[in-house]
Amino acid sequence: MTTKELNTRIDEPTRAESQLIERFAGLPEDSHRARAFEVFERTGLPHRRLEQWKWSDFRAGLKSLSEPEQRSTISLSPSDDAAVLHFDGVRWHVPEELPDGLNVFEKTEGQSLGNVNALPMAALAAGLTGQDERIDVLQVEITKPVDRPIFLDFSYTSAKMAFGRIAFVVREGASVDVIENHTGGAGLSSTITEFGLQKGARATRTLLQTGSRQEATAITASVNLAAEAQYEQTALAFGAQLARIETWLSYTGEEASASLNAAYLPAKGYHVDFTSNVLHGAESCVTRQLTKGAVPEGGRGVFQGKFHVPRTVGQYTDADMQHQALLLDNGAEIFAKPELEIYADDVECAHGNTSGQLDETALFYMRQRGIPLADARALLTEAFIAEALESANVSVREALLEASRDFLRRQNQ
Repeated sequence: MTTKELNTRIDEPTRAESQLIERFAGLPEDSHRARAFEVFERTGLPHRRLEQWKWSDFRAGLKSLSEPEQRSTISLSPSDDAAVLHFDGVRWHVPEELPDGLNVFEKTEGQSLGNVNALPMAALAAGLTGQDERIDVLQVEITKPVDRPIFLDFSYTSAKMAFGRIAFVVREGASVDVIENHTGGAGLSSTITEFGLQKGARATRTLLQTGSRQEATAITASVNLAAEAQYEQTALAFGAQLARIETWLSYTGEEASASLNAAYLPAKGYHVDFTSNVLHGAESCVTRQLTKGAVPEGGRGVFQGKFHVPRTVGQYTDADMQHQALLLDNGAEIFAKPELEIYADDVECAHGNTSGQLDETALFYMRQRGIPLADARALLTEAFIAEALESANVSVREALLEASRDFLRRQNQ
């Protein structure tokens, strides 16, 4: 299909949407990629008329795609024992030596994507990855407990657009620790990380997202948990012009558990959106979710979380969702939408949502003991944020906390 014909599928496409269509039209035909790209074509870039995107309008924010002139200086460094898989925006680079129990397969064709109709930015990534000319899709099989962390480095060199995908299959009884370092460098990027955990498997995921005010990024995770599987996710985001970190988690087996922890710190002109959707599709599963944010003047934070508990298979669910945020200055923006959709009658589900300012009494107490106001504000905010980062991988936990400290010090100077 020609670029001209594809352009007619989107009502009045923007220059950015036309650039994406041109990219797709130049790729070899593939049925999986075509089905995914059709989802993107229905609406184009997500916009405020879509309920789940009303606070993260990619269409309005991206008139055209260009290489960013600036980039973030915040980044994570892998530990000495980590296995580093680097995605440069074009292809994956995989080391020759890999830990025991870890097998990596390069995919040169399009791959299907579950729940694609609800994921327009992930659909875009699925529609533009999987081809012979570049290796932008990996499948990783974990066959036993891997004793070294897997470090995924997503960093791009001044690209207009970047799309990548990686899928983990964690076999029964196996385990893996994954660290993701998203440091930007593309005008628009969209990546997909998939986890399929079999019975009794375990996976942890620690994520850092940074970017510049000239970038838009979507980071999507799709997680499926079989019986007795355990999944733990910790994320710290500083945002970009637009940044959305999306997690879709589904329980398919009984007595599985997950924790989803996150913190966001967007500076002036930066935007962070944490969106999650958890389907309790099996009995006796446990979910714990804690998201904390601190936003100065001119920054924007978004939290959208949903627990869905079906009538029959969701019995004995135990789930708790908490979002807590600080507006550090006048002009800060925080939008929150926690949701519980419960049809089962034998469950324990709760959610909480609070926003406010720093405790003036605590600030007064600290100043009485000689701590300058700027330092007191930074210390209190750091203590507030740190709780959400306690579950981060031990090899990068202190680096995440230090990045938070540096940000808060700069904001209070």
